[in-house]
Amino acid sequence: QVQLVESGGGLVQPGGSLRLSCTASRRIIGSYDMGWYRQAPGKQRELVAAITRIGNINYADSVKGRFTISGDNVKNMVYLQMYSLKPEDTAVYFCNQWTYWGQGTQVTVSS
Repeated sequence: QVQLVESGGGLVQPGGSLRLSCTASRRIIGSYDMGWYRQAPGKQRELVAAITRIGNINYADSVKGRFTISGDNVKNMVYLQMYSLKPEDTAVYFCNQWTYWGQGTQVTVSS
């Protein structure tokens, strides 16, 4: 099976920025949806941002104007640029490409 690996998480102060990356261990052939999800303590997993296989982009209302998703399902890579981070953005962020999921990368926003 394909393994997805996320990177770029860490500890930042409120107002800071991070760029998350997701790469696949082997090629995924075809056009497919890709995106980022997150799960905070005590909460359900939620969609952060996604790019559909036809190029539509969706963002959670809470991140609109602050986060930007980009990706390439030929290169099997997806990114999430995060600006103006808030404490409520603290969560484990998971990458999704087609039917595959990464193990998550921790993002902590705290003073």
